[in-house]
Amino acid sequence: MKVILFLCLSCILTVGRAQDDDYVVNNKYFPDKFMFGCATASYQGAWDEDGKGQNIWDNLTHTLSRTAYRKIRTMETWPCYVKENWVLTTIGFSISWSGKYLPTGFPYKINEAGVQYYRNFIKELKDNGIEPLVTIFHWDTPQGLHEVGGWLSEFIVDYYAEYARIVFQLFGDDVKYWLTFNEPKQTCQQGYGSGEKAPFVQSHGLGEYICTHILLKAHAKAWHIYDDEFRPTQNGLVGITIDTPWFEPNTTSDEDLEASERQLQFEFGWYANPIFNGDYPEIMKTRIANRSALEGFQTSRLPEFTQEEIDFINGTFDYLGLNHYSTYMVSAMPEPEIGDPSWEKDTGIAVFQDPSWEGSASDWVKVTPWGMRKILKWVKETYNNPAIIITENGISDNGTLSEDLDDESFRSHYYKYYLSYLRDAMIEDGVNVFGYTVWSLMDNFEWTRGYTEKFGLYQVDFSSGNRTRTPKKSATYYSKVISTRCLVDTCEEE
Repeated sequence: MKVILFLCLSCILTVGRAQDDDYVVNNKYFPDKFMFGCATASYQGAWDEDGKGQNIWDNLTHTLSRTAYRKIRTMETWPCYVKENWVLTTIGFSISWSGKYLPTGFPYKINEAGVQYYRNFIKELKDNGIEPLVTIFHWDTPQGLHEVGGWLSEFIVDYYAEYARIVFQLFGDDVKYWLTFNEPKQTCQQGYGSGEKAPFVQSHGLGEYICTHILLKAHAKAWHIYDDEFRPTQNGLVGITIDTPWFEPNTTSDEDLEASERQLQFEFGWYANPIFNGDYPEIMKTRIANRSALEGFQTSRLPEFTQEEIDFINGTFDYLGLNHYSTYMVSAMPEPEIGDPSWEKDTGIAVFQDPSWEGSASDWVKVTPWGMRKILKWVKETYNNPAIIITENGISDNGTLSEDLDDESFRSHYYKYYLSYLRDAMIEDGVNVFGYTVWSLMDNFEWTRGYTEKFGLYQVDFSSGNRTRTPKKSATYYSKVISTRCLVDTCEEE
């Protein structure tokens, strides 16, 4: 069975509206087998315990002035949440490539203390009836691998594949849901293109394409390793998580409708199309080849897959994860001038958010729940209705200890409406969604934003020695949703 994970909403609304005033929250029960959960990632935990090795984020946040936030890291005490008397059906987390059990990132040295840590954690989840949803790579490339080329070098495909094989060997008997990569766009486009995230390489219009080309091969190789060596005995599922906003046309003109589709292909299809449909989207291949020629390149800046590689990558999914938070407006614009290349110029779309939309502590997260249904429907229609689980969805506060515990009208409202449009997509559009995980379980270190933006259901007091956790009101609401499988006080069967 092919299964897919996604995170988005949608509804047929007047173009650009943040909320339909007449919209009624869905009052149909979620299916009994629908998976509700929470998520975080290994980097948001302790950074230097139990023999953990260094990754690119450890290195950069400690040595560069680029980020002002030192790592006053949270302690990795997941079990305290397992025992909060919730009825979670899944918890999403990642395994650190250089952390805990494989400190150098290379397979020659395995840290047994790290292996036991993950085994204990997975066992505790299973003992409490919680299904582990495990991401193999969440941005934290081992520092040693980065220093010899990282995701710009083909050699990393084999090292990543061997890392994945070891993960499957060690934990696969107890894990049924795997994700090879979380948000590869952030690794490649922001890590090796714009340089906004580690390793902060600025190679506009070139580095992100090379990185993606290599990463997709690594994903496919890991999937085939599982399919050939482990699926017959472990019976698990392997997917990939891709993130995208919804891109709403600014008008109903043909030009703006085309702009919306183009932006979706450059954001999401860039990664999904080779896996689900075979090869990069045609619009990407055409535009980048044309602009590359005009810029003086002898070949397209977008690398080409061989037919053998296309066949190897195509179909390497059992499910897909989508991370979805917000929506952008898009409109057609004149073709960008030829000059220094960039992914943004290759896309050639004007992208913006309506200033009237309700915001958050994160300038990129606006409350636009109707986008969830639209992106889910688009994915269904573009990729032949795969099975979907929402792997990240959430909204941030500014972490003020005395004020942000009372987030009922803020975060609870966000969850209610995004989940409602998700349920609409399931019922009205026939989208095959089987689960939803909130980002995030608790306040944590938000990459270059440090601790200025907090997404947690649980507030963490980083000034206290034991990092005191306090549930926000949204935790109570979400717990009730999980218990009742209902978004409102009274639900009815579909």
